Amino acid sequence: MSNPQSTRDNTAAATSPSGQPKAVWAVAFASVIAFMGIGLVDPILKPIGEQLNATPSQVSLLFTSYMAVTGVAMLVTGVISSRFGAKRTLLSGLAIIIVFAALAGMSGSIGEIIGFRAGWGLGNALFIATALATIVGAATGGVAKAIILYEAALGIGIATGPLLGGVLGGISWRGPFFGVSVLMAVAFVAIVVLLPETPKAAHPTSITAPFKALRHKGLLTVSITALLYNFGFFTLLAFTPFPLDMGTYAIGFIFCGWGILLALSSVFLAPKLQARFGSLPMMALSLALFAIDLAVMGMFTEHKIVLIIGVVIAGAFLGVNNTLITEAVMISAPVERSTASAAYSFVRFGGGAAAPWVAGKLGEHNMSLPFWLGAVCTAAAVAVLFIGRGALAHIDDHDPAPHSVEEAQAITVGD
Repeated sequence: MSNPQSTRDNTAAATSPSGQPKAVWAVAFASVIAFMGIGLVDPILKPIGEQLNATPSQVSLLFTSYMAVTGVAMLVTGVISSRFGAKRTLLSGLAIIIVFAALAGMSGSIGEIIGFRAGWGLGNALFIATALATIVGAATGGVAKAIILYEAALGIGIATGPLLGGVLGGISWRGPFFGVSVLMAVAFVAIVVLLPETPKAAHPTSITAPFKALRHKGLLTVSITALLYNFGFFTLLAFTPFPLDMGTYAIGFIFCGWGILLALSSVFLAPKLQARFGSLPMMALSLALFAIDLAVMGMFTEHKIVLIIGVVIAGAFLGVNNTLITEAVMISAPVERSTASAAYSFVRFGGGAAAPWVAGKLGEHNMSLPFWLGAVCTAAAVAVLFIGRGALAHIDDHDPAPHSVEEAQAITVGD
């Protein structure tokens, strides 16, 4: 049996010049790469369709399979992590991403890529469900510093994913897939070498807990709200590259701007607006503004400058809403935060899985229709939030400290 004191001493010795253990930087690096996967494929959607003779709806299934599997997998990540420990769960997730990202790069048909993206979604769910807790547990200097580092990694990943996709996609549509596989392999080795073994949870999580949690009206309200606005979110993410009809570099830069605004508004703007105006009013306002944004994009779909501006400013609306609504999830029901997060993710990713295919199918007939559907669904999300506001009246009584675990969980699951 290993000596706990010896483990702590070894961890302390493996410290970078910044003062944080090297294990923390290894997990943070892997987090950057994991969150790159959100927007990585945006710049290569059209090239994939053109070179593999696939329709927009078929190409959009790259998002559908990824989000569907991620949503379902979130139901069991807590069960797996509590039984096998965070390190093994992290490494399992990374190994799955390495294999399936590489297989996607070697694919010869759109069906193969869709299937391998599903496997990638499983790996991503296992990784992101345990990365935050691992960084907090391994970091020195207090929880707040660990959370700042994690939020920075998350923001960098979201912002640079489309950029990396554009640069590597300019060489070949296969490039982004192979790039992620190689970078994740580096992260895998770093975590094996630098991260000590982590203890298992004292009480294993039940697989039925997320379903039972949805009995609470507050949690159900925010989950349905998220399911609806995710139609708009993933219409923007998965369909807009088709009417834009621009090169991989241009699409990469546009969605990089979206990612930068999303990350900045998540971390800095959302807490300030929440403190001044309250969570529910700001959630409703940000969703209403996003619905208007989509409607304008629907009205002027043939004007690329309108689409570009619409994509970028949507990052601000989504960043504010994603943080606030997921923070609301954490306190909307008297259940463990991990259980609430799993239940919420399962429901909301239903919208994320359906929207790309539906948008692509509608867009094959009329390029404006997907944006109008996204706007209507997002407006319906505001209505659901308004109807269920009574069950969420207590959420502004909870005031998490800046850069708290609750805030980071909100940003993670929201984004």
